[in-house]
Amino acid sequence: MRFIIAILALAGVWVSVQSLRIHNSTETHPCYLNEKWDCEIVEHSVYSEVKGVPVATLGIVGYLALAVLALMGQQMLVSFSSLIGMGYALYLAHIEKDVLMVWCLYCVLSLGIMVVITLFSLGWLSFWGIRSRYEERHRG
Repeated sequence: MRFIIAILALAGVWVSVQSLRIHNSTETHPCYLNEKWDCEIVEHSVYSEVKGVPVATLGIVGYLALAVLALMGQQMLVSFSSLIGMGYALYLAHIEKDVLMVWCLYCVLSLGIMVVITLFSLGWLSFWGIRSRYEERHRG
């Protein structure tokens, strides 16, 4: 399970890097699909930074931390961190939907990745807890 989470986290790093590329660019990007799907509007909005740090940079750091924690077998920290990440991603989705009224493809992909990581991490944590209780009951 930890390898699946690490691979998903690396996919999240890639998505965040693409998002950061748009954030730092003034060029027109192929991310524009129509008036409801335009990464440039989202990435250049006041919501694209937290105290001067691009949200995409936070995503890169967060996804890298999740990958490292998963590979280290830190189930509790992965689950806790992924819940925080998913909460923040849901907040950003709310901003896109209700405030900016435009969606960013990379942001939606990141939200999807974070939801899957969270589900896998909670499943991993649950399986670990069930297995530990089973092993305790069946010891010599």
